[in-house]
Amino acid sequence: MKKRDLFRASALAGAALTLPRLAIAQANRPGIIGAFESAEAALIFGLPIVMNYTVMYEFSIDRNNSQYKAPFNTMWNDAQVFTWRDTAIPTPNSDTPYSMSWLDLRAEPVVITVPDVPAGRYFSVMVCDGNTYNVGYIGSRATGQAGGSWMVAAPGWQGATPPGIKGVIRSTTQFAFAIFRTQLFAPDDMPNVVAVQRGYKTEPLSTFLRQPAPSAAPEIRWPRVNAELAKRHFFDYLAFALQFNAPQANEAAIRAQLAAIGIDGRGTPMPQSFLDRLELMAGAIEGERKVEAAVAAAGVKMNGWNVTPIPGSPEAYNGGWMLRAVAAKAGIYGNSTEEATYPFTRTTATGETLDGSKGRYTLTFGPGQLPPVNAFWSVTMYHGGNQLLVQNPIDRYLINTPMLGGMKRNADGGVTIHIQKDDPGADLRANWLPAPDGPIYLVMRLYWPKTEAPSLLPIGRGQWQPPGIVRAG
Repeated sequence: MKKRDLFRASALAGAALTLPRLAIAQANRPGIIGAFESAEAALIFGLPIVMNYTVMYEFSIDRNNSQYKAPFNTMWNDAQVFTWRDTAIPTPNSDTPYSMSWLDLRAEPVVITVPDVPAGRYFSVMVCDGNTYNVGYIGSRATGQAGGSWMVAAPGWQGATPPGIKGVIRSTTQFAFAIFRTQLFAPDDMPNVVAVQRGYKTEPLSTFLRQPAPSAAPEIRWPRVNAELAKRHFFDYLAFALQFNAPQANEAAIRAQLAAIGIDGRGTPMPQSFLDRLELMAGAIEGERKVEAAVAAAGVKMNGWNVTPIPGSPEAYNGGWMLRAVAAKAGIYGNSTEEATYPFTRTTATGETLDGSKGRYTLTFGPGQLPPVNAFWSVTMYHGGNQLLVQNPIDRYLINTPMLGGMKRNADGGVTIHIQKDDPGADLRANWLPAPDGPIYLVMRLYWPKTEAPSLLPIGRGQWQPPGIVRAG
């Protein structure tokens, strides 16, 4: 390790999380090398789990948090898209007004109900569990535009599917996150989105059936968390959160490594000694370095863009812990590839780093070369340092399909997006994607990508590729 990493590990090792502690006998501990390797593996395996707990805490537990939305099993609708003020989730989607509900499945299943959605308006409901697996979809692609009710059940739940339920979605964990995305065509279309949102509902199964509720699940003493605490006390939070994630068949090896460093899957607090902490944090630093390197190298490179398949389901990931960590780090709660595909870049087509303080850039779609989708596409601007939306004078964070009608076309019928920090003037303002005064991170989203030619799918073998970004003269 570099000297600064060792110093950092030493400092982090001495920090303490306010949780009850139980000492673990040194006889059960691996040696320094074994602990280092287990901690590295735990970081890669547990990163999505800890990131998910952090968001859940801010959205549905800490009522004093600026990001708080609603308590468990309660619907929250946002009559606006995400802006630069929304900071809980890196790389937030600003295409579709969100509706959300965190689901507590411990006492009984939860029922998700959606209304009939008018044809032509894309919507989706993604159910993502505490392992960050996308365990089920409702919506335009998956189930069509017709309304209905679906039940989300915890692992181990056994019971008959009651009347009125169209299907059962199985979570691998006791808590899950339902994310509703509803297409917005233009700012003045928001009342129509709100009308759809009014029909979204989440409720316990007993409420849906109008039956007495079962006994309530035990109260939980939630440890306070934020992004900084999650970095400093990663293993404490992993040890806590993992008690709600039932062991999966393909987790035997990684669970054994976790147990070797004191993470037993039952919520038992971590060892407290300085040496134990030093071993673990050194391994965590290396694990984090490997995840960041994997994110940078992820996917198939196309004209300066990276396009990474997101398996989504537990079966598709099939124990690929690094791939799961990369998906969470690059943009947690991303859609599975068949629902949406996400080319992303920090460079021009020739590999030059994008930086709004140093240059102006263009992205041109030639005639007939717009992204091939069944729903719609977008290109969203983020600050390269934190992957958050960028404050700008026209409150524009993306260019997308509904905006094409108001954009200036090229002589050949193509369209060029102007990427820069300064207003390009009235003639090109409709095509302006405001950039930060610093590093740039761009994400293209293809909602419900086409599978027939020309298509981006399968990734790396499809006939369509995103065009490269070039420096403006």
